[in-house]
Amino acid sequence: MPGYKGHLIGGTVFGGLCLVALIWFGIYKPEPQISLVLLCIVLMGALFPDTDTDSKGQNLFYGCLVILDLTLMIKGEYKWAAILGFCALLPALGHHRGWTHTWWAMLLVPSPIIVLPMIFYHLPVQKLLPFYFAAVIGYLSHLVLDRKF
Repeated sequence: MPGYKGHLIGGTVFGGLCLVALIWFGIYKPEPQISLVLLCIVLMGALFPDTDTDSKGQNLFYGCLVILDLTLMIKGEYKWAAILGFCALLPALGHHRGWTHTWWAMLLVPSPIIVLPMIFYHLPVQKLLPFYFAAVIGYLSHLVLDRKF
């Protein structure tokens, strides 16, 4: 089982290959800034399954969330900060290698990326799908590296 560095590398490889394939086949071509955001989401997704245990991956994951949440609050984006805070609580609902290491969690955990912005901001699902899939790809990379498939 890889540590946090292995999961970050795996997430980068999975996410990079998916993005290159999407661009190559003309399915999706994001702006460079959006590509960077998608890569960050992939990496957070790759770390997420291990946030239910005390680890360097957990520290890195929550360190990034604290900075992002604080930035959102400073900018007055309280709904986005609340969405992020809600999602950050999810790993506390189980034990290590429990529900966070399942295929259904890989699909369900990132769903607030779609559902909550649709509810609070009335954003169309088409604008949110790339961010959801980025989280799923990162999560998938973690499960594959942990041999959970």
